[in-house]
Amino acid sequence: MDLNLSSLTNNEAMEKEHHPYKVVVLGSGPAGWAAALYAARAEANPLVLTGLELGGQAALTYTIENYPGFPDGVGGAQLGELFQKQAERFGAHVEFDRAAEVDFSKRPFVITTDNGIEVKAESVVIATGASPVHLNVPGEVELTGRGVSYCATCDGWFFKDKKVVVVGGGDSALEEAIFLTRYAKSVTIIHRRDQLRAGAILQSRAKANPKIEFLWNTVVTEVVGSEAVKAVRLKNVVTGAESQMETDGVFIFIGHKPNTELFKGQLEMDEGGYILTDKRMQTSVPGVYAAGEAADPVFRQVVTSAGMGAAAAMQAVKFIEEHELEEMKKER
Repeated sequence: MDLNLSSLTNNEAMEKEHHPYKVVVLGSGPAGWAAALYAARAEANPLVLTGLELGGQAALTYTIENYPGFPDGVGGAQLGELFQKQAERFGAHVEFDRAAEVDFSKRPFVITTDNGIEVKAESVVIATGASPVHLNVPGEVELTGRGVSYCATCDGWFFKDKKVVVVGGGDSALEEAIFLTRYAKSVTIIHRRDQLRAGAILQSRAKANPKIEFLWNTVVTEVVGSEAVKAVRLKNVVTGAESQMETDGVFIFIGHKPNTELFKGQLEMDEGGYILTDKRMQTSVPGVYAAGEAADPVFRQVVTSAGMGAAAAMQAVKFIEEHELEEMKKER
């Protein structure tokens, strides 16, 4: 039976604190589940603290077409469920909770969860992923959930036969724009440049879709509305001309920022907040590893995140085994 940390009595929680987990995985996206699977198969009995978004960003993607083994594509949520089922089959403990504080100053490491439970760990794999970047324009925060969204697969149904805009020019923007054409009457992709960053296949699909239009060299300067989105104010970055476009929804896909704020001051990071690792996923603290989009500003794919998670878990298990061997030698 999986250990439910939130249901432990004080005595049980205290007792658990004296027996650290060998591996604790923070996050439940592709990197987290892959780490859990590899640690579980190594009989390290890992604990997965899922975070608040079970399955990570991948679970919000309607169809993933470039993950090996699924020639017809697979739903993001479905893939996450398969990852979890496989990890649990080999003994991973899964808890719907999130790390609120961490102490990496000494081993065993200490992780305090949102539910107030202290978890000790001989090693940690950080797979906390990334979150959408906001436009930071007037009206965006106020109208989030009332027409402003960062997930087409979550909210697309609410815009049936309505006009929506998608802000961005990468793979995510085009994938979500194409998905939105299932419901919306029209989709306008607004991009600050005059060419897209998305892959060639996605560009071809988007440009061939009769419901999709493009607005180039343009940025959104304000989301207009009181109870719901009514329009967006726009500015052409080349001419400086300003205009207003009526719309019922604004879907924003302009990038992501790593969810690593929790680890500042304890782990080395780059200027973008991505955790620095070596080629074995080792962070600046021995025994702490990072995988997926918390440490990857370049590839940011499901398959690469899963590979990083597997590598991180393998190294974590190796780290534990080496330390156990050292302890055995000291006892002789």
